[in-house]
Amino acid sequence: MKTSSVELNPNKLVQYLKKPASEFTKEDIIKFIKENGIKMLNFRYVGGDGRLKALNFVIRNEEHLDTVLSTGERVDGSSIFKYIEADSSDLYVVPKYRTAFVNPFEEIPTLDLLCSYFDKDGEPLASSPENIMKKAHQVLKDETGYELNVMAELEYYVICDKDQIDTDYPAVDQKGYHESGPFTKFEQLRKDAMMAISEAGGAIKYGHSEVGNFTDDKNYYEQNEIEFETTNVEDAADRLIVGKWMLRMLAAQYGVTVSYAPKITVGKAGSGLHIHMKLMKDGKTATVENGKLSDAARKAIVGCLEVASGITAFGNRIPTSYLRLVPHQEAPTNICWGDRNRSSLIRVPLGWSGDASKMIAIANPNYAEEFKDYSSKQTYEFRAADGSADIYLLIAGLCVGTRHGLQMDNSLELSKKLYISVNIFKEEHKARLAELEHLPASCYESAQALKKQKDIFMQYDVFTEGMLDGIIGGLEAFNDYQLSEKLYGKNEEIRKLVDTYVHVA
Repeated sequence: MKTSSVELNPNKLVQYLKKPASEFTKEDIIKFIKENGIKMLNFRYVGGDGRLKALNFVIRNEEHLDTVLSTGERVDGSSIFKYIEADSSDLYVVPKYRTAFVNPFEEIPTLDLLCSYFDKDGEPLASSPENIMKKAHQVLKDETGYELNVMAELEYYVICDKDQIDTDYPAVDQKGYHESGPFTKFEQLRKDAMMAISEAGGAIKYGHSEVGNFTDDKNYYEQNEIEFETTNVEDAADRLIVGKWMLRMLAAQYGVTVSYAPKITVGKAGSGLHIHMKLMKDGKTATVENGKLSDAARKAIVGCLEVASGITAFGNRIPTSYLRLVPHQEAPTNICWGDRNRSSLIRVPLGWSGDASKMIAIANPNYAEEFKDYSSKQTYEFRAADGSADIYLLIAGLCVGTRHGLQMDNSLELSKKLYISVNIFKEEHKARLAELEHLPASCYESAQALKKQKDIFMQYDVFTEGMLDGIIGGLEAFNDYQLSEKLYGKNEEIRKLVDTYVHVA
């Protein structure tokens, strides 16, 4: 007899309350707090810098607890978001019960909840990135009947003094993909993070070591990845943000540094934030039809490609983002898509359609169950973004692109034009490469791309012109036009630039 998803769920609240997190009520939260000796609450919310903020409460009595969980609390918005003026800065932060988790790092038993921002009139803050993401997704649903499920691949480097590691089993430089101990040094940190994220409600697909590893004159660097499962856009964004925070907390306990910076140094693998998407309709996948990528998915892909240059304004927000997006690496530079092709901007990875369900019986001759159709696992992957991304705005941009593609008249024709089946960086395919448009090569170019595509992002009042102009101005202020060319061969200047953004988002 199979156990229920509640019984195996690592989230302590789900286990105790015997219900999924999406069904948590205020009464559930109070019950868990009272019966599990919880003494404190932490409200957490994402600031304009992309990091989790915290507001701490000592629980005085049940009436106090009920009030805090019902009303939220005031915060100074001008200290959280640059664009909010001090003379109108009061905001509310209101807890989302479904996000509750037991904080694994507190000595005092503490429950954490993520919050949403509301304005003085009790309305969702129009300019908050989370609200823009929700609006973009709602417009997608209202205008097309489709919705998106998404997930992220979170890549990061662990950085430590080289004297902290065991040198008896050295890793091979830039050959760390799926390596295991003792040739990797921070597998346990990754597994600790995976458990902590899972217990906080994040659905983890898997974790592994990544390609990048190297040692310089002072430090050892090791790249890892934690990949999430696809889910609704709100949970996907919230759990990723909690995951990034937890990794940093664990790194501090280990006495090492975790960085999501897109590039650590030239010639070594950079870290991306690949976003997998699954087009859905009526609660079922619309990505695959009759074992093949559906026409609707092709349209959605083309729409994202059409606005991809503008999306870099949300997903590649610092100068070192564009040290990663260079030719002949696995990071994309050209606007195209392909099946299983890592030189493309959007990749359709290997799926489980057709005869793939039979593999288990070949590997296990005693397998006696009926074969199932696992084609619903199929996703398509946007590969440009990195750890500097505002995850809410990035997903909002992908929702806009998806809606745009589904509404375009020539999407299927464009899908053929933008499809590649080869490694476009090989010399024999340079003619095909020349036919493709380039992604921006700097924050400045990203800003110019967003200027040209503003109307698409402003359709249906998803993004406001003021917000987009603020993003454009912030990108232009980096003054990084042709920065890659200017820094070529200047390793010390590159190191200083990387150090500036090592703790991005």
